[in-house]
Amino acid sequence: MKQNPVLGLAFALPAILLIGIFLVYPTIQTVRFSFYDGVGLNLDQYEYVGLENYVNLFTRDNGFFNIDRFPPTGAVFNTILWLVLYPVFTVSLGLLIAVMANIVRYEVLVKTIIFVPMAISFTAAGIIWRFVYSPDERTGILNAVYTALSGQEPIPWLGRTDMVNFGIIIAAVWLSTGFCMVVLSAALKSLPGEVLEAARVDGANNWNTFWRIMVPMLWPTIVVVATTQIIGVLKAFDLVFIMTNGGPRGSSEIIGYTMYNETFQNGRAGYGMAVAVIMLIVVLPFVYLNIKRFRIERQ
Repeated sequence: MKQNPVLGLAFALPAILLIGIFLVYPTIQTVRFSFYDGVGLNLDQYEYVGLENYVNLFTRDNGFFNIDRFPPTGAVFNTILWLVLYPVFTVSLGLLIAVMANIVRYEVLVKTIIFVPMAISFTAAGIIWRFVYSPDERTGILNAVYTALSGQEPIPWLGRTDMVNFGIIIAAVWLSTGFCMVVLSAALKSLPGEVLEAARVDGANNWNTFWRIMVPMLWPTIVVVATTQIIGVLKAFDLVFIMTNGGPRGSSEIIGYTMYNETFQNGRAGYGMAVAVIMLIVVLPFVYLNIKRFRIERQ
């Protein structure tokens, strides 16, 4: 049957229009206005400043990028901390729980309990974890346990610059592990049983079967899940906003929060859009790798 390119274009046109209006055009405008600066949200009154916003971000804005001290501080390095810890723990815990739940009798119950946090909005989860970390041991369960066991004074978990990022990351891991578990569990169940059985017949124990058979076969799915988590980190905003509002003293700001803060709190939309463009540049390599992998699998 001869294909009609006009008919194909007609079917694709609505999707092309939606992508153009809601994705391509806003992206072009964001890049354009990142070269302007001013105060307020009326971008028509902004002044063209070229690359000044980008230069200021990396040379003058210590809240965004500060290498004058060790360890370095700022939203960029907080985001790097997230990129290192958050995907590693969510994917590792999700895979571990998927494998262990697969061999117990109450698999559905276990998975349901782990997945429950996914049904909670990030805003509600942020409020819940603020109570968990509360310095008042009568409210914060963590300090209640800590003071009862150690006899020490309560710790302001979200009030210390050396602890606050780890506290928020733990809350994020609690929220997202269920998603990783469900995806990896589905991939685990699709593995050919005869391969696993052949490995056991050849004398492989459970540990060797997991590392030498399961993980390599699950690797494409693991990469997809990890990429999803990485992109989620680069867009993260709500947990930081609800739990700490970037504090104390800006020590928990990440790139997504900085974009919001500069645009809507400080009224510097051009500066905030420069941050958004940096986020886009960081995300693009991960998107490209995913697309490339999908093409290889399809071939």
